[in-house]
Amino acid sequence: MNKNKTYTFVLFALLITGGAWLLLSNNFVNQAPDISLNTINGERIALNQLQGKPVLLTFWATDCPGCIKEIPHLKALHRDYSTEGVNIIAVAMYYDRPDNVIAMSKEKNLPYKIALDPLAEASKAFGNVRLTPTTFLIAPNGHIVMQKIGEFDEQSMRERLNQLLQAS
Repeated sequence: MNKNKTYTFVLFALLITGGAWLLLSNNFVNQAPDISLNTINGERIALNQLQGKPVLLTFWATDCPGCIKEIPHLKALHRDYSTEGVNIIAVAMYYDRPDNVIAMSKEKNLPYKIALDPLAEASKAFGNVRLTPTTFLIAPNGHIVMQKIGEFDEQSMRERLNQLLQAS
């Protein structure tokens, strides 16, 4: 019986230690990284200069079916929230050729900012993003309040944006 209690205690201690390590680890992203992005229009966006309003940042690829399915939702959110100061930025994955990104941006008439990440610096800064779509919602204070791998729900995103805008 004492052996079982010892094993339980050791297992519990390992779980607590592992959880604390995850929270303190640099791979756990809870604050938006201090990075700059270059858009396909030649604009340079420093994320830290967007504080004060919510930022919806999504990693995507032109060959990603889920990413393409999200485009109408992103366009609708841009239409309804850009006047409120919400920034929507779609970061193309490093493996996506810039000419493909530019062509799709024009073909789909994307109104929000499209950034390139040719050296994967942005994806690394956001916890080594590898799957698309991966979306981050950044609060006005720079904290990441939502991370979603896969398609996001537009209604849920609207509710979150409304809450952030009311609080700011």
